[in-house]
Amino acid sequence: MKCMKKLSDFIVKKRNLILLVAVLLLIPSVIGYARTKVNYDLLSYLPQDAESMIGQKSLSDDFNLASTGMLVVENMPDKNVSELKKEIKAIDGVKDVLWRDDVLDISIPKEILPKDVREMLYSDKGTLMVITFQEETSSQRTMDAIKTIKGYADRECYLGGFSAITEDTKDLMNEETPLYAVTAIILCMIVLFMGLESSIAPFVFVLGIVFPIVYNFGTNVFLGQISYITKALALVLQLGVTMDYSIFLLHRYQEEKKKSSDRDEAMSNAIQATFTSITSSSITTVAGFLALCAMQLTLGRDIGIVMAKGVVFGVLSTIIILPALLMLFDKYIEKWKHPILLKEPKKLPGFLTRHYKTILVVFVVIFIPMIYAQAHTNVYYDLNATMPKDFPSVIGTNKLKDQFHMTTTHFLLVDEKLENYEIKEICDSVEELPGVYSVVSYESLIGGGIPNELEPAAVKNILQNGGRKMILVNSTYRSATDEEDEQLNKIDTILHKYDKHAVIAGEGSLIRDLITTTDIDFKMVNILSVAAIFLIIAITFKSLALPVILVASIEFAICINMGIPFFTGTTLPFIASIVIGTIQLGATVDYAILMTTRYKEELSNGSTVIEAAKEAAAKSAPSIITSGLSFFAACIGVSFISKMDLIKSLCTLISRGAVISMLSILLVLPAMLIIFHKLIEKTTKGWPKANLK
Repeated sequence: MKCMKKLSDFIVKKRNLILLVAVLLLIPSVIGYARTKVNYDLLSYLPQDAESMIGQKSLSDDFNLASTGMLVVENMPDKNVSELKKEIKAIDGVKDVLWRDDVLDISIPKEILPKDVREMLYSDKGTLMVITFQEETSSQRTMDAIKTIKGYADRECYLGGFSAITEDTKDLMNEETPLYAVTAIILCMIVLFMGLESSIAPFVFVLGIVFPIVYNFGTNVFLGQISYITKALALVLQLGVTMDYSIFLLHRYQEEKKKSSDRDEAMSNAIQATFTSITSSSITTVAGFLALCAMQLTLGRDIGIVMAKGVVFGVLSTIIILPALLMLFDKYIEKWKHPILLKEPKKLPGFLTRHYKTILVVFVVIFIPMIYAQAHTNVYYDLNATMPKDFPSVIGTNKLKDQFHMTTTHFLLVDEKLENYEIKEICDSVEELPGVYSVVSYESLIGGGIPNELEPAAVKNILQNGGRKMILVNSTYRSATDEEDEQLNKIDTILHKYDKHAVIAGEGSLIRDLITTTDIDFKMVNILSVAAIFLIIAITFKSLALPVILVASIEFAICINMGIPFFTGTTLPFIASIVIGTIQLGATVDYAILMTTRYKEELSNGSTVIEAAKEAAAKSAPSIITSGLSFFAACIGVSFISKMDLIKSLCTLISRGAVISMLSILLVLPAMLIIFHKLIEKTTKGWPKANLK
């Protein structure tokens, strides 16, 4: 306690020096932010030992096909297409452009080509080029090359495929991310204006939160890169999560100023009083986010580390930097006041203490069906299907599907030592499978009666390299469907008859591994996050019962939040089912800790259980409501303006979850504290004893 007193006094006394150092630290942080790369390829976060990733590595290392684009050229003579090919090949970042003139001179009629090859390269409206790039999909060089190729759209050229979609995603996110920040800040400030009596305090809060956000984004440079999802969500989440701490500190500072005329003493006491609740809640939040690091899909580690850092910076800034800002602007905060629009719910505490038994019954009645609903909410994995329809890449990809039946392309990689007849048997068997439109191999090209003008070496470089042979399979099935999953399983069976080490690469295989991986991740992350937060609460309060009560109140809110889509018929992105529960638990458990801490404080002052619950609800409600609604506001605005369904869905769930958690803590938690007060006394070390009434 003495150490905390010394620390608080030091922070208050040296506030000007602290503020100067804080401002200077912004400089390296901004530099770090500018140097941090962003990864727009979510599938690259799959485990490296997954079959699809082994296949992707082979496509990259052996065939130079891991980063590719499919260019549909309409209404253009072959001669002009050949010239266009040369232009594209000369673009910086383009490694090669594959077209029919690599295997057959354009002077020879295309009808000479084998049927499968001809159907793959030609449609009624145009022809198809395969473009390979020098570097991986998410590199700046590749992105620039794709952007240049898209400039040929005026010639009726349409670039499709995953690489093109990735570049469109980058453009959209670069355009929208600043809007996310502005929208989140504006809406959050509106809530703060409504919930706080000072007109200046919201500006001070936003100014104060700039420091941890910039520090967090600046230190991301040590990670090398972050995902675009992390970049889009981190600011919004950090704003919503750490705003709680600012509100807690301000409210306590205002309480302490009523007790003491000395501002320094009041702020020192406020820091001491809120230190436990802030640090305890932050530790649980950090633990929740770090649980994401256990995911096999390393996207979880990406989000987890960045958000955990953000919370740590948020706490440090609240305890060290914000006091200096509040005291610097204290005169203006006190001068510019207005009536609080988010009124303290004066009738709520009385209602809670009168009807706590009924509230608990309703809690149980709602909880049970929501557990079922949460478990049966539909999830989608095909991220491309939810992209904006006006994306140039989506238009190009749809043309690939409509004109060339390339809904999904599988790359079958087998040992080059397989005999020609074995390759033929594989191709024949695969071609008979439902949903397979065409199968092309080196053997089918060479054995197809192509004349002498064909250059076998060129074909070999395309379809045979690195000790493997490639078989291209065009499927009419969409990724992430049961039909395609069954198709891939049957192809696996066929391949492994001839080559036990054969692998399937391509989007379909990647999505299949994604489904398998995330199914495991969902179970593991939820268990770890609950266990970690349970343990931290148990240590903080020295209790066995309180962790169960506090976690149950938040899990109740999570079940409602994740169960609602089941009743509305909404399909969620796969990542939502994994991270939302952890984010909601970690981000809003501080409401429960604040309420419980205040409840304990009132019991220690001699109040009965009913009186303590009533007073805890009354004193905590303003902070919880303002915090919950500011978190809601920060996220809901993004969900309205984002064109990305993935971002829109995540922000909708987070914002709704903040409100539901807020209501659960205000309504359910006091009832549980009252009902189980004897159990809490028996299982909590040093817990104040009190009568029910």
